[in-house]
Amino acid sequence: MQQKWAHYTLAYFGIIFDLVVIPMLLYKKTRLLGFYLSLFFHLFNSIVFQVGIFPYMSIAFALFFFTSETIQKRFKLKKEIYIKNEWVYPKHNKNIPIGIFLLYFVIQLGLPLRHWAIKDDVLWTEEGHRMSWRMMLRSKKGVLKIYTLNQETGEKSRYDYKKMLSSKQKRSVATKPDLMWQLAQKIKDQEKKAGNDVKVFFNSKVSVNGGPYFQFTNDTIDIASLDWNPIKHSNWLFSSPKDYHRK
Repeated sequence: MQQKWAHYTLAYFGIIFDLVVIPMLLYKKTRLLGFYLSLFFHLFNSIVFQVGIFPYMSIAFALFFFTSETIQKRFKLKKEIYIKNEWVYPKHNKNIPIGIFLLYFVIQLGLPLRHWAIKDDVLWTEEGHRMSWRMMLRSKKGVLKIYTLNQETGEKSRYDYKKMLSSKQKRSVATKPDLMWQLAQKIKDQEKKAGNDVKVFFNSKVSVNGGPYFQFTNDTIDIASLDWNPIKHSNWLFSSPKDYHRK
């Protein structure tokens, strides 16, 4: 994957795939081949680039190009196919569903754009990144240390949080503030059950797109004592450094 020929191959294969897959799916004689090509393309992206649920959504949507009869035959479904072309009009006020759909679409447009209303660069803070149109724009790595302060004894010690998380969670929590906040709440809750009243401090350094590591969190602030606001900047995150995303 580090060879230049591999980069060109992936780039041009992606361009060609985007150009031909829809015509292939629309044309009956090439539809099945187009589906298999789409299946390979999206599974490859999922395994190599790890882009989350997107490839599997695309595979599911590709099934809409097939008729109900084909789907039933391929997947051995026993449910009877509806073949009547009837129009059924709802008896209730038609303005109600229109209003519901309008509200839904406003939310769907607002969520991906909300980061413009949050302080600092979303590429650095991750605030407003989720449910937005920002797929594959950055690669982030983080180094995280967590400390707890026992408020009764005054003892501050490093906390072994890794035993609480899966491998993927360990990689994610070092760079994503919402996961940090959730983990801080979990740690505080577990310590409370053990009879300890603690403060929780996160010391995270983050690298964006292979650039140098910069301090991401303020390790003097007790994150566990704060509330999380999904549409407001968290003050325990340091401001984005100049040219932080460049080597």
